[in-house]
Amino acid sequence: MASRAGTVALPQDLVDITALLDAYYDVTPDLSDPAQRVAFGTSGHRGSSLKASFNEGHILAITQAIVEYRAGQGITGPLFLAKDTHGLSEPAQNSALEVLAANGVNVLIDARHGYTPTPALSHAILKYNNEAGPGQPQADGIVVTPSHNPPADGGFKYNPPHGGPADTDATGWIANRANELLENGLRGVKRIPLNDALKADGTGKFDFLSSYVDDLPSVLDLEAIRTAGVRIGADPMGGASVDYWGEIGERHQLDLTVVNPTVDPQWAFMTLDWDEKIRMDCSSPSAMASLIKRMSDSASAGTGAFDVATGNDADADRHGIVTPDGGLMNPNHYLAVAIDYLYRNRTGWNPESVIGKTLVSSSIIDRVAAGLGRKLVEVPVGFKWFVPGLLSGEGAFGGEESAGASFNKRDGSVWTTDKDGILLALLASEITAVTGKSPSQLYKGLTDQFGAPVYARIDAAATREQKAKLGKLSAADVTATTLAGEDITAKLTEAPGNGASIGGLKVVTENAWFAARPSGTEDVYKIYAESFKGADHLKQVQDEAKALVDSVIS
Repeated sequence: MASRAGTVALPQDLVDITALLDAYYDVTPDLSDPAQRVAFGTSGHRGSSLKASFNEGHILAITQAIVEYRAGQGITGPLFLAKDTHGLSEPAQNSALEVLAANGVNVLIDARHGYTPTPALSHAILKYNNEAGPGQPQADGIVVTPSHNPPADGGFKYNPPHGGPADTDATGWIANRANELLENGLRGVKRIPLNDALKADGTGKFDFLSSYVDDLPSVLDLEAIRTAGVRIGADPMGGASVDYWGEIGERHQLDLTVVNPTVDPQWAFMTLDWDEKIRMDCSSPSAMASLIKRMSDSASAGTGAFDVATGNDADADRHGIVTPDGGLMNPNHYLAVAIDYLYRNRTGWNPESVIGKTLVSSSIIDRVAAGLGRKLVEVPVGFKWFVPGLLSGEGAFGGEESAGASFNKRDGSVWTTDKDGILLALLASEITAVTGKSPSQLYKGLTDQFGAPVYARIDAAATREQKAKLGKLSAADVTATTLAGEDITAKLTEAPGNGASIGGLKVVTENAWFAARPSGTEDVYKIYAESFKGADHLKQVQDEAKALVDSVIS
């Protein structure tokens, strides 16, 4: 049977929203099942009410734990509270507000009663704290989103005063306290009715959209885009950026079309991802099939509707870039182009500013960094590792292979400390305007100079025990000396940029590498691999990587 990946979802693919919401309120998690306990991954607690992993009890407990955590940390400023377009996001935001208001927390919710992208929340926190100044009460925030996850999922993420994802010390404390509250039947959770919470003295409004959109000229050369007349097609993919794109075009007088303004908690308009699931992954050719086809059709017809087309996931922390000549760019390819362009053109940045990448991002970035004469800092997966550098300006760019990145303002000061898909999408238009070339054309120039890598990620089945073993590997556990015909030059279980554990293994040769790490949400481990010697060599790397990992975790 042929795969339906890339085809429009059918009725049987759609989640039952009524059942989803009923389960949120009616299902009580069984804490003897680890999958139903509170657990923070790299992007907060995620789950589904239908699987008893994202229910009212979870949100009440997590929010109370956050209240207690911020009190313990002396955080007394306002808490910005935001949500995306997932079906579970609004009830979860309501539950959180009931607890926050009951605890007397000053909460700021969206003034437009709309949706808020993750980068707009980060921007709001940083702007408030910068204007408040040292020694004054600091703000933090919660964004209710499972990012690109399927429609049945919910997510809940805490951003402390630095504006980025909370570190493991914070999330570990919050998760432990939340599970303790759940085990005690939510005794210790303070809560008032939603109507009372909305009217509470400490509940206020904040215009996330204006704060973010009006500040964009400080980080991007919008005048260049406007003057060049770059035609932009922006697809919010049913996510929180839906109102932002229209305002960006209008306020900054850009030739910008919102390709699809539909918001639907079932995402019935989406094309199915690689596994025939609805997933708002703007880096996936299958999920982005509609936008790719629209760009291709207009190019074939000679109409050239857009010079650049972009997509964002549900909370707009990821970006997808589609060009007339290259289609959907691989995220690694675009990161390399963005880094090369920014470090050549941002004269207001610290001349010693380093380039940040995760260890599963393409090695062409290493070669680009060397060509720029800039130091590269390689960190574990998770955007939190880029926060200190973005705040100080010492690391003006941080990017992940999963199409998440952010960079500093034109004067070198911080913009966001969380991933910003809107920013990276607009940067593609600036690059086109300033260079006269598409990002995909510029990537071809980089490969002519540095070589053309082939990159892929595959998933392999693994039990919970095997995943735990993989996460605790040491370099000594790997006895192999070669990989795909080349001598192994490094076996890494810690990131070279900061010495932090990578929660897995990376093996490097002169022209290839692979990294294996356990999934935080599924019974699989992920193998990332790359070769500068072609697709056949990459396949050899992948096969040997799987055999090597299986041999040490079995």
